[in-house]
Amino acid sequence: MGLFGRNQMPVDGKTVLITGASEGMGRSAARLLAAQGANVIIVARNESRLAMAVAEIKAAAKNSSQRFHYVSADVSVHNYAQAVIENALAWNGGKPIDIVWCVAGMSTPMLWAEETNEVAMGASRRNLDVNYWGAAEMAHTILREWLRPDAGPYKEPRHLIFTASVLALYPVAGYATYTPSKWALRGLADTLTQEVMLYEQTNPVRVSVVYPGTILSPGFERETKTKPDVTIHLEKDDPQLTPDEVASKAIRGLQRGDHFVTVSMLGDVMRWGVQGGAPRNNWLLDTLGACLMSTVMIFVLWWFHGEIKSWGRKHGHPSTYKRKS
Repeated sequence: MGLFGRNQMPVDGKTVLITGASEGMGRSAARLLAAQGANVIIVARNESRLAMAVAEIKAAAKNSSQRFHYVSADVSVHNYAQAVIENALAWNGGKPIDIVWCVAGMSTPMLWAEETNEVAMGASRRNLDVNYWGAAEMAHTILREWLRPDAGPYKEPRHLIFTASVLALYPVAGYATYTPSKWALRGLADTLTQEVMLYEQTNPVRVSVVYPGTILSPGFERETKTKPDVTIHLEKDDPQLTPDEVASKAIRGLQRGDHFVTVSMLGDVMRWGVQGGAPRNNWLLDTLGACLMSTVMIFVLWWFHGEIKSWGRKHGHPSTYKRKS
């Protein structure tokens, strides 16, 4: 629950928007947050599943004053997020959305070079559209809303949460269509973590990334239809968690204040070995260097983040910065 037990993501009375919440991990997270007192907006494509999910989430509510809403939208459609946020704000009476959690995702495993260009590239683009661009568009839209000068000042941070995958920490053969979309999401999240520091004097925002592994969800059943046997073999010892287990562990990590939120010991090990599965140039030097940098990086981050925050204090809100053509 964070330093000295303090909850770093209180949700009682807050409004939370979750994409990909008509099933799986997103639906479980919405229900668990409702049980902690959150007002919840869920987003997905299938309207009938959304309606059933809202009924389930409402039944789990902590108290009768909570409110629930759904928005039907396809996260892979360009500029979808603007309409979703406008709808959510109107439903919320113009009050801000406190937490946005991008969960929507998909996976189409295959042996990349064994498929035609049309199949491999088509699946890769579809995975990027849903997993990366869907989250990126939502992140850009909500940050534009939270960080505009007249939105502040406010003291309690808004919270943007991305859902990546342990495959963004260590690759597995068979996921060439999927893994790059999650690595890109990790890169976006880590970069935005720095950028929002410029606004923390008036418009504080937290950015977190959840790295689940295998989730026994409808999405897992769909991906298994195309998953190569070698991939199934390589994953045979992976922890397989239910959506409720993953959502519960993720929420606990977020409430502790974690940035990299993993949900199993395997995820922790993969997080520690952030060089991932890339071959080493020199096993001895690279291993020693990784051990050294785990300590050095403490000071690098202290300095680098300090530079960003100092710039923000000195130059004010980024909306006042001179734009370069």
